[in-house]
Amino acid sequence: MQHNRSLFSLITFCAGTSLLAGFGLGVIYAAVTVAFGVGQTIATAANAGVGSPSTPPSPLLLRSTEEVSSARLGSFSGLITDDRCGARHDMGSALSSSECTRICVRNGAGYILVSGDKKYVLAGGVDELAKLSGQRATVTGTLSRNTITVSSVTSEQELSTGRTTRALDPSQPQP
Repeated sequence: MQHNRSLFSLITFCAGTSLLAGFGLGVIYAAVTVAFGVGQTIATAANAGVGSPSTPPSPLLLRSTEEVSSARLGSFSGLITDDRCGARHDMGSALSSSECTRICVRNGAGYILVSGDKKYVLAGGVDELAKLSGQRATVTGTLSRNTITVSSVTSEQELSTGRTTRALDPSQPQP
């Protein structure tokens, strides 16, 4: 009987020691993770102009700087529509593409420019976009990722007749 007791005591001791060691390593791992996170926060604050200038830039800050520098000014042609229906509006409806787009935007959808397989979110210029909704147009603005910040809009009809663009700057005369 004594032999069985000592075997049970040995197994209990080993299992308890293993559990205690695992718990201790878990606590150490959690402490290192928190310390690393605090270090990253301090490095980010230093990159934003707070703290020492010798701290290397944060990868998050570098990525956002690259995104800003990747923004480009250009002209983009396509169909001005809404992000709910896209280029295909409900054919069973008695509404035109222009009317459907305006109604969808009024109900919370946003304007997009569909050019082939690409869809660009249109930011700004809501009044000019409403006038040309459902029509093919050329949007001039700054592209960042998939969003175009609109600076002017020209319908294809205006381009073919040689009329000027619809500028969003109030100091410029409107056609």
